[in-house]
Amino acid sequence: MADGADGPETGTLTVPGARLHYEVRGAGPLLLLLPGGNSDAAVFEGLATVLAAHYRVVSCDPRGNSRSRLDGPPVDQRIEIHADDAYRLLDHVGAADEPAQVFGSCAGALVALELAVRHPDRVRSTVAHEPPAMELLPDAERHRAFFDGVYETFRRAGAGAALRELSAIFGGRPAPELPEAHDNTAFFLAHTLRPSTRFRPDLTALAALAERVVVAGGHDSRTHTVHRPAAVLAARLGQDLTEFPGGHVGYAKHPAAFAARLVTALTALPALPRTVQDPTPPTASAS
Repeated sequence: MADGADGPETGTLTVPGARLHYEVRGAGPLLLLLPGGNSDAAVFEGLATVLAAHYRVVSCDPRGNSRSRLDGPPVDQRIEIHADDAYRLLDHVGAADEPAQVFGSCAGALVALELAVRHPDRVRSTVAHEPPAMELLPDAERHRAFFDGVYETFRRAGAGAALRELSAIFGGRPAPELPEAHDNTAFFLAHTLRPSTRFRPDLTALAALAERVVVAGGHDSRTHTVHRPAAVLAARLGQDLTEFPGGHVGYAKHPAAFAARLVTALTALPALPRTVQDPTPPTASAS
């Protein structure tokens, strides 16, 4: 891992089918940040810098985005594969069996939830910010058709036209300008948008972890379609939706306020149960 002097330490992790670019800042408990959509680690620069006062913050470019190169031709992205990538990254940067706290936004929130389900022994707590779990909505079929239409617009008329159509789920506003190492819009529209919005979180498994999961949404995106699945998921897990500053990308627009809210949310969550932290009971001493 390279030491970035005034910047983060950076490294590359080889995983099946890709090479992941990752960044590490600060010291303390392990906190993994997972971006969504066409974003990469750069979108968390402000947030991670603030959080580094409290945590050892790890962020990455999802496979296929920016500096995380695929080994072969582009393929549709599965949330399960990204969760496997996140687990391997935790194994790589963390101490043996060190539990991590995880924050994910948009598709990254879906990855964070799947990571918690697959590896409850390695994920101490999870904050899922506006996961686009459209399959949880009563009108899921209509949303599938909408995202299919965005994809067809991309194929027919290009990324600009597709993004204008996609803006309907963000209150009709154009996509905000976000920090990024490279423009991943075409890859996102071709290979990430439809698979991620078709992913259905395992509600039964999440219910068993609900006390260690926070479902969050933006204050400014409360009326947006992209906010709706978070509200439904929170209700299905028997909790109130936790409000964060800003909208769908509040972490990029208001990093200090967002970081303060995130620290509060993470601190309030319980530690891993002993049976999860140490599944092998200690050997009794002879008396």
